[in-house]
Amino acid sequence: MTTTAHASQGTRRPDHFLWGASTAGHQVDGNDTNADTTFLEHVTPSVFKVPADAACNSWEQWEDDLDLIKSFGLNAYRFSVEWSRIEPEHGHVDESALDHYDRVVDGCLERGIAPAVTLCHFTAPHWFAKEGAWFNPQAPDWFTEQCSRVISRLGDRIALAVTFNEPNLPHILAAGGLPQEAIDLQRLCLDAASRKAGVARYRTGNVAIPEEFDELEEGFKKAHRAAVAAVRAERSDLPVGLSLSVIDDTYATERGKELCETKRAACYGTWVDAVQGDDFIGVQNYEQLVYGDDGIIPPAPGVPVNGMGTEVKPLSLVGSVEYIHELTGLPVVVTEHGISTDDDELRCRFIRESVPPLIDMVRRGVPVLGYFHWTLLDNFEWISGYDSKLGLCSVNRESGNFERTPKPSAGVYRDLVASVVL
Repeated sequence: MTTTAHASQGTRRPDHFLWGASTAGHQVDGNDTNADTTFLEHVTPSVFKVPADAACNSWEQWEDDLDLIKSFGLNAYRFSVEWSRIEPEHGHVDESALDHYDRVVDGCLERGIAPAVTLCHFTAPHWFAKEGAWFNPQAPDWFTEQCSRVISRLGDRIALAVTFNEPNLPHILAAGGLPQEAIDLQRLCLDAASRKAGVARYRTGNVAIPEEFDELEEGFKKAHRAAVAAVRAERSDLPVGLSLSVIDDTYATERGKELCETKRAACYGTWVDAVQGDDFIGVQNYEQLVYGDDGIIPPAPGVPVNGMGTEVKPLSLVGSVEYIHELTGLPVVVTEHGISTDDDELRCRFIRESVPPLIDMVRRGVPVLGYFHWTLLDNFEWISGYDSKLGLCSVNRESGNFERTPKPSAGVYRDLVASVVL
């Protein structure tokens, strides 16, 4: 494996190891009416199985969510601020939305929870998508205005800032063999959105077509560098970085090694320069893929698999963390890690077997600054709607009260955190 470790490790660090859970606004808040994703959910055809609608009603029940995090013995919460709520129309800032996030941050601190804020978790305003989103040369300026207003309001009380969530995801999906019918549906969805919005090119961050992947990533990279500068201009000591989707890629043959290295270069290597000077790199890991002569080797019959159909591999977490740390030279925050499954006993085993090896890495001196489990609640999981279960808690969306019920896995995570001394 060829690595690049020429980045100096950031001096801006949280003052303790972050044990947390992650959510994203569009996936839990509900009724995000001015978001690009909401618009895409309501065109025909749409790549989204169902609209998010009320989601988990967390915009109203955020205090319930914070109480759950506290009850699990966690000291951190990663959530996103939704640009479309703060700037629903270009140039119009909704101060009541900023007030809402003020209350969430204060609510975290009152409970001894460190807030970790994601500035863009896929979604953006509808007006931004109509302007071509990250393909527009003005996108970095528009995004930095948003970052500046958020950090100006919240930056004195948060533990870290994540600029983008998984901006490398389009290349990850393509490398995993995205079916042609899925590509065709995304193209039709974007075409339908462009027609409905009355623009030539309606574009978003998490629905893309292959011939535009490179241009989209370049837009993300420019906006990331500008956003880091904007964050530091508001609060120079706030740790800032971005999160990458990282599969633990490995191989079983020499040809498989070539395929693996080619995939890694396309999906991760292109980001090394863009993150130099950041304070951390976020790792979001859910699976391991093994490459053979003909590509990805499918799971053996009878082995446990996750909702993506790949074999459950708890050690994929430390494999991905080690790789990205060596590649970038940056400290790591595990900003997401979890398993899509209806079998919570499988989730319990997965947590028990994946997190302790990460702690061993920390004890060996690898600069891992925190671990955030994805996710707190069974939520809206993008194109799969509400079918994919990754939460530590179930949510009764049919009752109208959105009752949260902790699963046994929440207790496993709580007990594990309580037992760790660092």
